[in-house]
Amino acid sequence: MLSDEHKKLARWAMEYGLKQGCQAARVTLYAGSDTEFEVRNHQLDRLQQSSENQLAFHAFVDGRFGSFSTNRLEKHELEKFIGNAVDAVRFLAVDSDRKLPDPSFYYQGGIDLLELFDPAFSTIHPDRKLAIAHAAAAEVLGKDPRVLSVQSNWNDGCSFNYIISSNGFEGENAVSYYSLSVSVSVKGSGDARPESFWYDQSLTFDELIREGIGSIALERTLSKIGQQKVASGQYTMLVDNINSARLLSPLLSAISGSSLQQNNSFLLGRKGQQVLSDKVILIDEPHEPHAFGSRLFDNEGVATQKRSVFSKGVLETYFLDTYHASKMQMPQTIGNPSRLVLNPGSRSCEDMTASMERGILVTGFNGGNCNSSSGDFSFGIEGFLIENGQRTRPVTEMNMTGNILTLWNALTEVGNDPRRNSSFLIPSLLFDKVDFSGL
Repeated sequence: MLSDEHKKLARWAMEYGLKQGCQAARVTLYAGSDTEFEVRNHQLDRLQQSSENQLAFHAFVDGRFGSFSTNRLEKHELEKFIGNAVDAVRFLAVDSDRKLPDPSFYYQGGIDLLELFDPAFSTIHPDRKLAIAHAAAAEVLGKDPRVLSVQSNWNDGCSFNYIISSNGFEGENAVSYYSLSVSVSVKGSGDARPESFWYDQSLTFDELIREGIGSIALERTLSKIGQQKVASGQYTMLVDNINSARLLSPLLSAISGSSLQQNNSFLLGRKGQQVLSDKVILIDEPHEPHAFGSRLFDNEGVATQKRSVFSKGVLETYFLDTYHASKMQMPQTIGNPSRLVLNPGSRSCEDMTASMERGILVTGFNGGNCNSSSGDFSFGIEGFLIENGQRTRPVTEMNMTGNILTLWNALTEVGNDPRRNSSFLIPSLLFDKVDFSGL
């Protein structure tokens, strides 16, 4: 936790920067720690613990801007650091759009605490964390003769941020997390070595699922034995809730300030238009208590708020921070989404699978890209061929191709199964007539 002394130091650093010639300044103070245990088969393979304290100084000098950071937090060292930073900014080009947010955009308080930090974080003994990692691996070891290797990982961390700006913002937050994952490799057909994983993560220790992770990872891996390509063609496509957010990423990139300002977006000038299926109702909901991605303000101090991103396929929001909004002379929103929720449907992934006559269930993406200007994409996939509602064979080394807007307009159903351990609550997604290349 950041102490009052730390906060006084941040305030002093901001005021010192103003004395050195800044017309405006922002200081961000960060403290955090992370722990990782990696168990490979029966042995502890890696132990990593780290902690960090950092001060970031954002200097606005004579129409110029620069950002600098240091982990040396003694005043006499910060004096030299800030002085050098101010001098360095004066060599940069003038950019009048670089400025602090209007104070009216700042978070002003008044919202209940979001409960993102586990008060018990520092009380969990390392031996207990290691024992959990060993137990997760033990769920796999000796269970099947085809198992070649098992890796379980325990990760946890916490972070504390304090931000103060010269035009009136002051705010702080604290977040913790815990994560447990298991990866399994097995002997497949010929030289094939299928691999898969499973995981859970939570904000508090007590909520982390610690049993069954290894068993699910083993089941997922064994189901991939015998993977092969199937015939090229158009298929109904169902993407499970582990991978569905991957298809959202190109859309988010296209409505980000940097892409829009650089004319590198296939959604430039499309705000207010229907660009996706009317089944797409996407909300940025940042104020859900005790939820991944929730926050009261962004890294500029701008207050978060509930926003409609797509309403029945109509684009309603661009994500524009202070700089890009000023650069494009458009209304400021916020730099990036917090916690995205896609309005769910009524059926699970299993129910939708059972209704497919012939299609492909995508359970993993293996590389690929999407052109940010046109929206054309090519993604490598793996998963299962579905025939008459049943998984008939595992597939891999196939590509799905098309245009991301065309794909999202072919969305026929949204599942009811978003994973709650993510800041993107995107359920399973069912699409019609998607092009796949294989045999």
